[in-house]
Amino acid sequence: MQLRRLWLLALVLGAAFGGLSYRLVDLQVFRHASLTAKAQAHTHREFLLEPRRGDILDIKGNLLATSLAARMVCADPTLIGNRQADVARVLAPLLQVTESELIQKLSLRVRERDQGTVTNRYVRLKRRVLLETWQKIQLAMSTLSFGLDEKKLPAAQQTFYRDLRQHAIFVEPIEDQLRVYPSGTLAAHVLGFVGAGEQELNGTHFDQTVGKEGIEATFDSKLTGVRGWRVTETDGRRREVVPMREQEVEPQDGLNVVLTIDSVIQHIVETGLADGMEKHSPVSISGIVVRPRTGEILAMATLPNFDPNHLESASVEARRNRVITDAPEPGSTFKIVVVSGALNDSTVRPTDVFDCEHRHFYYRGTELHDHESYGLLSVEQIISKSSNIGAAKIGIKMGEERLFEYIRDFGFGSKTGIPLPGESGGIVHPLKKWSKISIAQIPMGQGIAVTRLQMIMAVCAIANRGLLMRPMLVDRLEDEDHNVKAKYSPQPIRHVISEPTARQMVQALKSVVSPDGTAAKAALEHYTVAGKTGTAQKAEHGVYAPGKYFASFIGFFPADNPELCISVMMDEPDLHKGYYGGQIAAPIFRQIAERVANYLNIRPEDKPEGSPENSLAAFGENQPQKQKQQQ
Repeated sequence: MQLRRLWLLALVLGAAFGGLSYRLVDLQVFRHASLTAKAQAHTHREFLLEPRRGDILDIKGNLLATSLAARMVCADPTLIGNRQADVARVLAPLLQVTESELIQKLSLRVRERDQGTVTNRYVRLKRRVLLETWQKIQLAMSTLSFGLDEKKLPAAQQTFYRDLRQHAIFVEPIEDQLRVYPSGTLAAHVLGFVGAGEQELNGTHFDQTVGKEGIEATFDSKLTGVRGWRVTETDGRRREVVPMREQEVEPQDGLNVVLTIDSVIQHIVETGLADGMEKHSPVSISGIVVRPRTGEILAMATLPNFDPNHLESASVEARRNRVITDAPEPGSTFKIVVVSGALNDSTVRPTDVFDCEHRHFYYRGTELHDHESYGLLSVEQIISKSSNIGAAKIGIKMGEERLFEYIRDFGFGSKTGIPLPGESGGIVHPLKKWSKISIAQIPMGQGIAVTRLQMIMAVCAIANRGLLMRPMLVDRLEDEDHNVKAKYSPQPIRHVISEPTARQMVQALKSVVSPDGTAAKAALEHYTVAGKTGTAQKAEHGVYAPGKYFASFIGFFPADNPELCISVMMDEPDLHKGYYGGQIAAPIFRQIAERVANYLNIRPEDKPEGSPENSLAAFGENQPQKQKQQQ
């Protein structure tokens, strides 16, 4: 009997050990790979280390866009219990989200899966929270009060409240970053902004910061840098166990982009445009400052603008860089093309005289108008008085083919190549699509569409002795230690006109900024200015909209040795406050030019005492202006 019991016990123990051995073999051999993968999924994590996005700086090294260290704030709802409302009340103002949204995220959720019941122990509350804000969150959580005398609570509840304060809210171990623009709206259309993007690596999708507009978009690959990675062990709450790191490859930070923009000049331009916006109530107003010799853009602005720090409040219209995207008819500023081309071909001379028909001229059944009744005008006077009929007659004498060639040589109909997305090439119809009156209309700036940038670069070509330059917006790329990794140089495109022709054009454009010209209000006290006004009717749906105009002035100084070229354009100024380019755009040019010249310490010219250019009183802003001086 006793022997039988021993055999039975031995049999049971043998079966038990046999079963245990099978289980061990099953776990260690047959299911080793799958169980190892599950274990690593719970305790091992691979972090992709995001490189720091490079800064964008102005030419003097002032920060225009930078990235600040931030973290992703997360929560463990299992440690919060039914205290979601209390936690949400404290976190909502710090995270800048609503309490209701936080309560929903902090609520405990239970799901049934094959392996059993699963709770949401990891919830992302907000990305890109600054370290300063995270420190405030930690302080707020550590002092969170529930209105209880916790010392009198059972030990289990005391532990619950301690864990809630200390561990319920935490951050991801990997640093995040927040893109900020320290100067707010300054140069916003040049800088652009960033947004969330998605990238795939080895089958894994992850979020990343990508440039959406402006320099942020064009130089996104340079600014982004190269990702690194880290393989490490984590605890039950996905927190990194630092001593258990297995691999770590440091990321390569992005390069800094140094612009040709000078933030002081940019501010001067934006201030001047804001004054024009207030005085004349246009739909928009734009300004550009360029060095004619190099094509460097020192300022580029358009109003209304936006704050890239607060994109949620910016409209699509406000975010559009009208300097490069909009292409209206240029109006009278375009007369520089036909006159310089005709002078360059010796089709006309500055002293040649044309009959401007006393305001009315019929060409192939269409009547052309001038804003004043002019009789005989020289070529130079056609520029200074801005005669449409005179420009049309020069174009007719020049011929369609040569006019078309000069239009294209000046860069119209093609993108300038500025490193900004969304640039328009304007509209230049091929010769076969010209109408019977195009040869008369285009010289006065009708039947053609150009961007503000194309127009100022064409004027810069005249200022630069006939050499057209590519607009230059980026000076260099640097690493974090300011070592130059790439340097950009001025890029000549072509000689559009000869140097003698350019001198003739400069002389004609000087007469525009004189008491008898259309831009008397653009004159500067210490510098001779050369420039051209423009007042173009605004086309809408294929017809000219009554009462809607583009008013512009483009000028450079000192005229014979230009340092700067400045463009100002208004879209739909208030008719009751004036709409001629010489009347409303020229004074803004003068305001900007005076301040920029003083800032750059441009040496004043020596002018003969008593010369018209040396006496602003002769054509001060408060004196009445004849209509012929306002075109």
